[in-house]
Amino acid sequence: MRLEPLVNPPRFRVLWVTLGALGVAFVLVGGLFAAYGLNPLEAYRAMLQGTLLDAKGWQEVLRRSIPLLLIGAGLTLAFRTQFFNIGAEGQLLLGAVWAAGVALFLPLPPALSLPAMLLAGALGGALWCLVAAWLRGRLNVNEILTTLMLNYVAQSLVIFLINGPWKGRDARGYIYSDRFAEYQQLAVLPGTNVHWPTLLLGVLLALVLQWVLSRTTLGFRMRVVGENPGAARYLGISGVRVGFWIALITGGLAGLAGVGEIAGIHHRLIEPGQLSSGYGFTAIIVAWLARGHPALVLLTAPLMGLILAGGDLLKVSLNMPFRIVDVFSGVMLLCLIGSEILVQNRIRWGR
Repeated sequence: MRLEPLVNPPRFRVLWVTLGALGVAFVLVGGLFAAYGLNPLEAYRAMLQGTLLDAKGWQEVLRRSIPLLLIGAGLTLAFRTQFFNIGAEGQLLLGAVWAAGVALFLPLPPALSLPAMLLAGALGGALWCLVAAWLRGRLNVNEILTTLMLNYVAQSLVIFLINGPWKGRDARGYIYSDRFAEYQQLAVLPGTNVHWPTLLLGVLLALVLQWVLSRTTLGFRMRVVGENPGAARYLGISGVRVGFWIALITGGLAGLAGVGEIAGIHHRLIEPGQLSSGYGFTAIIVAWLARGHPALVLLTAPLMGLILAGGDLLKVSLNMPFRIVDVFSGVMLLCLIGSEILVQNRIRWGR
């Protein structure tokens, strides 16, 4: 067996390779279900019946898809330009912190309070990501390490705030801040936790980013920096400047996701583990599946939302381990990364 490079890969090869990788991931996870003593087909049937075939399940899929849509669109752009932001989890938390600070301590007219929270959340996430971009651009520090480590700094900051200066007056047992006023809460679809303004914003921003990438000068610079850094230097395109723009966009979108979680669902600042169910890391798979096209996040985010919601059902209905969703996501990411070599190469058998 050997790999043979493809000079002109077929147009839909990326699609088939991606679908094949997902199929292998589902087979491997099915093997884990069987090792746990469950029929894999029964487990997958329970996931589909409790999500796609149930009204409340659809609501849960949509709720989980909102932060994945926002974060995934930004990460798709970041990965396209070779800026490997692994810190969306921390940027989400910082967006929630900045928005909570506006809600709790900044006296504004009711009509301005919620827009100010959204703006502050986007700014907080953007600046948190900009730290890693500055370290990379000025000191050549690997952004994978800095963004990843900043996640833990953000978690510690949230815990400090809700344990100390921002601790709610009615907090008993659990730690959280005071509740936001009604005019500081995002509207939701009746009877659900689906905060539709953030969902609509995520759809619009994914389409806007696709337009920016394919139709603007900034998008051209992003594509050149990502695909051929040498050509970018020859054309006089500053990779550092493009990296700063990417950090602002991807961090800002993650910050908006944090605002959506606290203003649309929890209505207060809460512990990091309850505020984000690993959305920043799951969105990496969302972005990887999108293959550098922000608009495709409109498909990949609901897919991962389905897996997250279905994983919760497995925990409850089939008594699966608490970390089954993490295992599912990890196997999918491993298969996707492993399949990359087959996009530009084909397998030849024989001597």
